[in-house]
Amino acid sequence: MKYIDEYRDADLTRKLLADIQKIITRPWNLMEVCGGQTHSIIRSGLDRMLPSRINLIHGPGCPVCVTPLELVDKAIALASLPDVIFTSYGDMLRVPGSSRDLFAVKAAGGDVRIVYSPLDALQIAKDNPDITVIFFAIGFETTAPANAMAILQARAQGLANFAVLVSHVTVPAAITALMDSPDVQVDGFLAAGHVCTVMGFWEYEPLAEKYRIPIVVTGFEPVDILHGILDCVRNWNLAGSRCITPMLARSRTTATSPPRPSSGKSSR
Repeated sequence: MKYIDEYRDADLTRKLLADIQKIITRPWNLMEVCGGQTHSIIRSGLDRMLPSRINLIHGPGCPVCVTPLELVDKAIALASLPDVIFTSYGDMLRVPGSSRDLFAVKAAGGDVRIVYSPLDALQIAKDNPDITVIFFAIGFETTAPANAMAILQARAQGLANFAVLVSHVTVPAAITALMDSPDVQVDGFLAAGHVCTVMGFWEYEPLAEKYRIPIVVTGFEPVDILHGILDCVRNWNLAGSRCITPMLARSRTTATSPPRPSSGKSSR
């Protein structure tokens, strides 16, 4: 399949592994930020093929894992209310709150429904105009546009019964929290390409500068990830400390500065 098979090429994978082995001069603790990267690493066996001095640390990129307990408790409280339909992605239903989870609320009679998109929740609100429908909007930068679109559509369609419990987080904030930890042992980050396609990579440059670490933007296939690891090591060897490398061949976003505030006007 075009754009997939070439990034799973066995010969190229072996070459990249050999290239990494040639230039590595010290142990590395590299953190892949996104759970999708982790899944690809485990599925393809990269963690077992890399040189022993490359230690991959699985990062905070699962929105389920970084949703604050306070927000989970709020979700449980809202889902327990009468005349409320609480909608959520399925993996959030098993996340424990202080005393129970959303599955327990559902088992006790609460109307908790699994959806696959905020637009599914919007449709439920259309079908049940007399009931408040709440969507649990979790996620990193990549889920924010779809959630915002659902809110805009709800307003445009006059759906006063549609509400959103927001728990959005950002990758740079997660990296900052990790690097500010007194016992941090991360030498570099593999940032997620889909996040940078949405946001650009301008937010990562101050982090690379402040913490003097390489941050490389990668895709999700084995060749993408190995290119990222190779760039981390190579750029450290060349620059001696900080760098940020966007893999622009796989991302159409080249924004290196913050987006300008919207004027609120639209052209037709």
